Amino acid sequence: MDGIELREPCHIGEFVREIVEGHGLNVSSGARHLRVTRQALSTLMNCNGGLSSEMGLRLEKAFGVKMDTLMRMQTAWEIAEARKREDEVLVERFAA
Repeated sequence: MDGIELREPCHIGEFVREIVEGHGLNVSSGARHLRVTRQALSTLMNCNGGLSSEMGLRLEKAFGVKMDTLMRMQTAWEIAEARKREDEVLVERFAA
């Protein structure tokens, strides 16, 4: 057995889109329900921005998805994106 192959995390916006559309809402009606701007929800759902803790709380209150879970998904995606650019970070290990 060669080990477990992990999938790359999806952008949280893809998951939020499934939640919102799964409840029969579009961006405009979802934004109204969450009491955010249409632009804010659209940016998130189109994977052009990240999840704020406030938006996470609004999604939890509206749809019952734990904010903690959403924030962990956001962090996992950010870590995966940073790892893709690891070779571009030109920092050497500090030697005491």
